[in-house]
This record gives sequence, structure tokens and C-alpha cells, in this order.
Amino acid sequence: MAKQRLITAQATDEREELINQSLRPTRLDDYVGQPRLVEKLRISLAACQQRQEPMEHVLLHGPPGLGKTTLAHIIAHELSTHLVVTSGPALTRPTDLVGTLTKLQDRDVLFIDEVHRLPPVVEEYLYPAMEDFKIDVTVDSGMHAKVITLPLKPFCLIGATTRAGLLSGPMRSRFGILHNLDFYAQDDLLRILHRSAGLLGLKADGSGQAQDLKASLSTIAQRARGTPRIANRLLRRVRDFAQVKAGGRLTPEVVDAALTLEGVDALGLDELDRRYLRIIAQVYQGGPVGLEAIAATLSEDAGTLEDVVEPYLLQIGFIARTRKGRMLTPQAGNHIGIAVAPAELPPESGDLFTDEKP
Repeated sequence: MAKQRLITAQATDEREELINQSLRPTRLDDYVGQPRLVEKLRISLAACQQRQEPMEHVLLHGPPGLGKTTLAHIIAHELSTHLVVTSGPALTRPTDLVGTLTKLQDRDVLFIDEVHRLPPVVEEYLYPAMEDFKIDVTVDSGMHAKVITLPLKPFCLIGATTRAGLLSGPMRSRFGILHNLDFYAQDDLLRILHRSAGLLGLKADGSGQAQDLKASLSTIAQRARGTPRIANRLLRRVRDFAQVKAGGRLTPEVVDAALTLEGVDALGLDELDRRYLRIIAQVYQGGPVGLEAIAATLSEDAGTLEDVVEPYLLQIGFIARTRKGRMLTPQAGNHIGIAVAPAELPPESGDLFTDEKP
């Protein structure tokens, strides 16, 4: 995509990732949301600390921006061990993995982001490392080839993926803790924004300012698409706008003006989302229409639309996926100001062996 979207859940660059690190909680007690996962991790961490053993391998899957990397940092901090961070695309050869694993110390945490993108040959090297804490390295080739077994220090592997369905069965079975991260409720996002606002120096001096700050953060939470990373990014943009245009004071009106300038509406949709909806409504009369046709009309990549645009529109009920293609719902039509007829049910089919209808 030519223009970087403000409401994308992906980290936009290295600088933003550094800012995210400064806003991340370091203790499990400070982590907001995902209560079932937090409770499971709390029990596992306490048991591991009592037995002085490495934690079981953990697989976290779900949309980007929901806190998978943050949880890896928290687990390493709670275990008082080192965290080694890498990614599936970065491990292209088995030698890359060998160097990483042999440097791990006892009970260290290895975090592999986008673990489903590990090459098969590298993934196979991980199997004995995860189960038996050893790896087999082949030295030389041909008649002189021999295999050397290298012992490893017991470690915990945390894998994160946004495409759990692409993870192989043998790899998935080697994780002891598996959990899917859900989108955040508005109340949880509001708690995250209050913490981030304090870290960014956005504080209220009086009761009136406190009410304005709370209402402003609530407005941001409504437009954050259920994703903490987007909420923090919107907060930083609003802070800049308020500093330049409103003397540094946050009010709901300032938030609305700042996000309107960025093209983010009351539901968290940006211009690409609205163009997507308008194309289906105006060009294809509400659908059904195939994804490739929509992508060609928008001059966008079909994979980008499927992975980046459609998940949130499906979540809020603005589009429906059918066997014939994408269809717009009346709610989506109301939002963009274009009337959309409710989807018609398919006609009843006749009996399997006769032409008469039942």
C-alpha cells in the first residue's frame, strides 16, 4: 500500500517499536485484558519458580497489536531471565538457529515472532531442541559426513503468529500452552490509555481537566478497533495535535478534530475502509462480489484487503462473506450514507430427484 495507515495494527517502523517498548508493562500485575490467559500464565509462572524449572513452551496467536510481544517480555521478566527476540523470516538457515540456541542460558526465553514463517528445514531443527534440549548438527558432507549432538540449556520458547492455521501440526503439538488473544473491550482499552497517558506526561491538574482527559481517552478507545497498539498510536497523534493546536489540553473536541484530520471516523474506519465499502455499495450494488474484483477496482492487493481491511469490518458486522463473494450489510450502508437492501435468502431448492418444489 502506498500510504501507511494510521489504524493498522502492525508496527510501522523501528522508531514506533521503541516507543511501544517504553509503554509496555513489565509485570503480569500491570497487564490489562486477556484475563483467562493471564490466570494460566500466573499459575504456570508460580509453579516454574517453585520448582526452578523452565516454563513450558507457549504459543500465542491472534491479530497483530494485541500484546503477544508484550507477554513475552513479561514472562522473561517474571522468570528473572534473559529474553532473546527473533522472527521466523530472520531464521533462514539451520545455522542461524544453532547460533541462537547455543547462546541461551538456563531458563532463558526465546521469542520467535511470526513463527509460522519458519522454513521447514529450520522448523525440524527445533523439534529436538524443544523436546529434549539438544540439536543434531551435521558436519562435512558425503562419505565424511557425521552428526554431532549439542546439548542445550533448558529454555522456554514463545511463538507468536497471526496465522495459526499455517502452523504445521508437529510444531503446534510441541507447545504446552496455547492461547488465542481476543480483541480488547473498550473498558480495557481505556485502562491502557490511562496508563499510557501518564507515561507520556498527559496529566490533569484539576477536576475539570480530569473529566476532559477521561472523556478524551474514552473517545480514543472507541476508535481504536479493539487493539492496544492502535490506541497508543492514536493517543500519540492526539497529543501532538493538542500541543500545537490546543495548548496541550485534551478535550473530546480536540480528539475529534485530531482524528478527523487523520481520516479516522467515529467507528475507527479510515479512508481505505470507507472506499472498500463504497466500491461494494456503488459499483457492485451491495454484492455479492469477489475479493479479486474489489482489489482490482481499488488498485490494492487482494491479500492486503483480506488481512488488513476485512477482519475489522467482519467483526463489526459491516460485511458478510458468502460462497458467492462479499456482501455489504445495511449497517454499513447507513454508516457511509448509501442505502443497502438486506441480503436476500437463496431460493429454496427442489427435491433431489424431482423438478417439483417441496
